[in-house]
Amino acid sequence: MNTGIVKLSPELLALIGTGRTNSLMPFSREIFLLDIIIAGTTYCENIHDIEPELLPGTVLRMIRQPNNEHDELAIGVYHKEIRIGWVPQQLNAVISRLMDAGKEFFCRIESVEDVRSWVKINAKIYMVE
Repeated sequence: MNTGIVKLSPELLALIGTGRTNSLMPFSREIFLLDIIIAGTTYCENIHDIEPELLPGTVLRMIRQPNNEHDELAIGVYHKEIRIGWVPQQLNAVISRLMDAGKEFFCRIESVEDVRSWVKINAKIYMVE
């Protein structure tokens, strides 16, 4: 029985990754925290152009925006590089402080519906632990 250390190969390094998307994250899990309706989607100029891409199950990035002039605890919600809205202000205090402490969060779309000219996006917020 061989109990030696495994030699690194390009294939093994590709599997392990660099800690970014699609890399191996041992002992990580998604912890469901909140159901939200993404705020401010009417202020996203491209929302109707990207709406066909906003399908249930789509993962959205959450990025802290501490310099936001309206809310110092603001958290932007992004699809690819486009900010489609915000975590509602009345729900962002704890999550923004956890993000500031280094915790990672994301949203997953539950449903999307057109309500007149408003794109209503229901999502769930998860913390990666």
